Amino acid sequence: MSRGPPPLLMTPGPTRIPERVLLAGNRVIHHRTPEFSAALRKLVELVRPLFGASKADVLPVQGTGRAAMEAAVVNLFLPGDTVVACCNGKFGEMWAGFAERYELNVVRMATDWERSVEPEEVSAALDANRNVRAVLIVHSDTSTGVLNPVADVAALVRERGALLLVDGISSVGGVPFLFDEWDLDLAVTSSQKCLMSSPGLSLAVVGQRAWAAAERGGMPRAYLDFASIRESMDQALPETPGTTPVSLVLQLQEAIRIIHDEGLRSVFDRHSEMAAHLRLGAADLGYGLLGPTIAERSPTLSALTVPSGVDPQQVRMHVREAGIQIAVGLGDFKSVCVRIGHMGDIRMPDVNVTLDALARF
Repeated sequence: MSRGPPPLLMTPGPTRIPERVLLAGNRVIHHRTPEFSAALRKLVELVRPLFGASKADVLPVQGTGRAAMEAAVVNLFLPGDTVVACCNGKFGEMWAGFAERYELNVVRMATDWERSVEPEEVSAALDANRNVRAVLIVHSDTSTGVLNPVADVAALVRERGALLLVDGISSVGGVPFLFDEWDLDLAVTSSQKCLMSSPGLSLAVVGQRAWAAAERGGMPRAYLDFASIRESMDQALPETPGTTPVSLVLQLQEAIRIIHDEGLRSVFDRHSEMAAHLRLGAADLGYGLLGPTIAERSPTLSALTVPSGVDPQQVRMHVREAGIQIAVGLGDFKSVCVRIGHMGDIRMPDVNVTLDALARF
């Protein structure tokens, strides 16, 4: 019995994987060979411009983006350390939760999911709490579609001597990200969103101030130890401490080649154009934007409020019958919101097909 074609993935992730990427990962080479070391070295070289990071260490973390976020906590902090967490979305709150489970003192701020982080409130939180070691912030949060002002927050954090850790999981590769220019300390992303590869591999960019924090001690760790990963990557033939997800490395390398083939500026413009087109078309159909006071929205995802009396689950099921996969809202917005991703390999015709399906609901 035929299952039919797979749905068009207009989701927050995983996103559609180009055939060229699937083919690149459709083989296994031994992870302790010169051939694989060359692939790993090339991956780091190719991904640096996407992070805007010329010198900081790029570490492959063998797990999804959550693994890299948790690794940041266990490598850089000790129980009792104070961190300020920007919690204006599901994933900012999630990072705060990771920190609490490792017994950090977490100061939550910007807990309203319907607005952007305001740099002034970060400054106030740093003033009100002594010995803050770091600020945690999500660049693009797919629960709400917000794009937080990382550059402005970074400038304030630098003045106070704290670290700034950034979740770029749904922005790196789809939105300008400038690790060096913004003077960040740590940033993470993962394979399955703008980088249009299979889930399971993440990347952490670690700057010198973050390494100094790690040398202070951190918490017990093994699999997620940044120092061990750096030591393995710094060898003449780079490798990872344990068995590498080889196919994911090969996929990711090819996916980032595709991004460079298109050109970063063209990729960023495409994402912005798709976001604007989807939001305008959805507005014509009676959909709104979650968080009307959000200052800046991510080009990679739109969180749309449904028309009055409409069930988001019914919308999701309807477009799924049309061969398109979207997502509903998270948390308190599950009953009022649908989320549509337009990132990675998604193109304007895919946006138009999705709008057509919404129009037929």
